[in-house]
Amino acid sequence: MRALVIDDSRAMRMMIGRLLTQQGFEILQAGDGQEALDVLGACEPHELPVLCTVDWNMPVMDGLTFVQSARKRTELRDLTLMMVTTESENHQVVRALAAGAHEYLIKPFTAEAMADKLDLLGLDPSRRVA
Repeated sequence: MRALVIDDSRAMRMMIGRLLTQQGFEILQAGDGQEALDVLGACEPHELPVLCTVDWNMPVMDGLTFVQSARKRTELRDLTLMMVTTESENHQVVRALAAGAHEYLIKPFTAEAMADKLDLLGLDPSRRVA
C-alpha cells in the first residue's frame, strides 16, 4: 500500500514516512497541497495511495484547501485523508472533518498514536490478514 505524506517540513515528512514505512507503506512525499495534487495527478489509477497524511499550515496550498480540492475530484473519492497537524483547537478539527478528512492527529504524536489511527481507519498493513 502507498501513502502520500504532505508536509512543508522535510524533517516531518521523513519522520512520518519512517513511521509509515515501518507499518508497511510505500511512501510518496509532497511539500504542499498543490504539489500533492500534482503527485496524485501523475499516478495511474492503480498506483494511487490509499492514505494521505496532511499538514494544515503549508505554503502555496494549505492542508484544508487540499482536502477540499481532493474531495471534489472523482478519482480521489476513495482516498483516506488524515490531518497530521499542530492545529489543536476543536473548531479546526471540526472544519477538517467537515471538509472530508477521515481522522485527525495532533503533533507531536507517538508512533503508537499513529498506529492506532491507522488501525481505526482499517489501514494498518501489519494487522491485515492475507
